[in-house]
Amino acid sequence: MIGPVSVLSIQSSVAYGHVGNSAAVFPVQRLGVEVWPVPTVVFSNHAGYPAWRGPLLPAEQVREVVRGVEELGVLPEVDLVLSGYLGGEDIGEVVLEAAAAVRAANPGAVFACDPVMGNAESGAYVHPAIPALMRERMVPAADLVTPNQFELGLLTGTAPRTLPETLAAVDAVRASGPGTVLVTSVLRPDAPEGTLEMLAVHGDEAWLVRTPRFASKSHGSGDVTAALFTTHLTRDGDVRDALERTASSVYDLLRLTRDSGRWELQLVAAQDHFAHPAMQFRAERVA
Repeated sequence: MIGPVSVLSIQSSVAYGHVGNSAAVFPVQRLGVEVWPVPTVVFSNHAGYPAWRGPLLPAEQVREVVRGVEELGVLPEVDLVLSGYLGGEDIGEVVLEAAAAVRAANPGAVFACDPVMGNAESGAYVHPAIPALMRERMVPAADLVTPNQFELGLLTGTAPRTLPETLAAVDAVRASGPGTVLVTSVLRPDAPEGTLEMLAVHGDEAWLVRTPRFASKSHGSGDVTAALFTTHLTRDGDVRDALERTASSVYDLLRLTRDSGRWELQLVAAQDHFAHPAMQFRAERVA
């Protein structure tokens, strides 16, 4: 699809800070895109803090929200369904039902799955049933997936480190269903020290972009990355451009967050970097 996009985003929501929909919605809106957020949890803050409050919404309540949107007759307007962290298997079923309903209403719609399961530093932090659900149901149903390198390993039963290993794991994921894979954090032993890379594979093209790596960890940065990349690609159809725009925006978001001395992502301060990326990083074609 080339042109305006509307996004149905089914993710967690927090009152304080920015993860899930609380991270994804505003940056995409600054691109001039309509976003319809459906919460799967409503927490006071993300689980990186010692404590939080609020409900993990039952699957039937999330289903009711999607059903209510469907009854408005507006699903044909949805161009992109975006899913993120799943609190349980039952929420996964709701996401799959929503993606199927949108595709029935708009056959050209894209289902983008961010298979949130963990990272190299923390390991897996989801319910033990979620990796199998992702491998067997969610990822095969998706058009586009956005794992980090650790999650790519969970999806393929491998531990990719080098670029050839990472590309091979991406090929294995694509063979299961999705045509496009964005690996949101590639850490390989032969990359320059202090750098982080992202790899996007789409059609017969594979592109790698490298940025400086920040020492501090920022919860929600992966949610922003997935939302921006999937929206850029769905709207404009150019994988290299989508990758470069996303890398530029997320780098400046993390830079401003670091300079602020605060833990939470500084989304508002970075808003112009979403709408007008500096395009300071260029991607290299690697396949």
